[in-house]
Amino acid sequence: MSTYWRKLGLLYTLPPGGLHPLLQSHVANPLPVHLHGDVYRIFYSARDRNKRSSVGAVDIDIVARQVVRTHTEPVFSFGPAGSFYADGVSIGNCYEADGVAYMLFMGWQSPPDGHWRGDVGRLRVGPDLDLSLDSAEPFLRSDSIDPISVSYPWVERYAADQYRMWYGATPTWDAGNGEMIHCFHGATSVNGHVWQKTGLAIPYELNKAQVFSRPTLLRSESGLHEMWFSYRSGTGESYRIGYAHSADGIEWILDIANAGISVSVEGWDSEMIEYPFVFRHNDEVYMLYNGNGNGKSGFGIAVREDLL
Repeated sequence: MSTYWRKLGLLYTLPPGGLHPLLQSHVANPLPVHLHGDVYRIFYSARDRNKRSSVGAVDIDIVARQVVRTHTEPVFSFGPAGSFYADGVSIGNCYEADGVAYMLFMGWQSPPDGHWRGDVGRLRVGPDLDLSLDSAEPFLRSDSIDPISVSYPWVERYAADQYRMWYGATPTWDAGNGEMIHCFHGATSVNGHVWQKTGLAIPYELNKAQVFSRPTLLRSESGLHEMWFSYRSGTGESYRIGYAHSADGIEWILDIANAGISVSVEGWDSEMIEYPFVFRHNDEVYMLYNGNGNGKSGFGIAVREDLL
């Protein structure tokens, strides 16, 4: 059986001129949180004129594919100079620990005299879906296992005392072909707060799939783990959406050819396709994803169809 994602079209993009000085362009990394019925609040990362990203939000009926409410103010913004998120906030996913909802993000640092890099931060998600910084210190940072940069995490809760995380890690800025290696490492936790890194989680291949970002996970009742993510080949292509699968979430098979979705012949997602978020709603499985310009052209939606 193979998977095919049937594209339903562009779902949202910012109006010309943006909504706010901090929400001028891009609606990258769409992250849906269910509100009621078919309506989700979809958080996204938007940029100001200096390309620093903050978090915006829009409420959308995903079945009718209609905007219910546009939030014109940022929900959370990048941090002060010297902070680990001073140059942007790119969101990952949400999870709960000890009855508190959290949203994880990549905090960007772009020093004028050095290469950009990232650490992972954590936001508290309030009852009204307001966002506040959980700590001024990174939630997950570079260390001896990840000496350069970390990014976009996905956390999955299996039991009260069992959590797993997949996150982006940068072993090198140049793999010898002019492109970086940015792969997925893993971590485990018994409480969702303190994590033990476990190293490389998803295999990568030079010149085929070596720059991964923004993992999204789907688990079936049988235990099958499926992961979609952005990737670059290392041969000059722009982002595509890749795929990996696992019987237990520990041993993974890279299976790029069976992602089930790619760029369109023309239109808003004809040049690149990236930053997927897969989720179940009623009896369907949907994917939110970005297209051209790393989210500048908006985000769209697709529905999963399994083919025999």
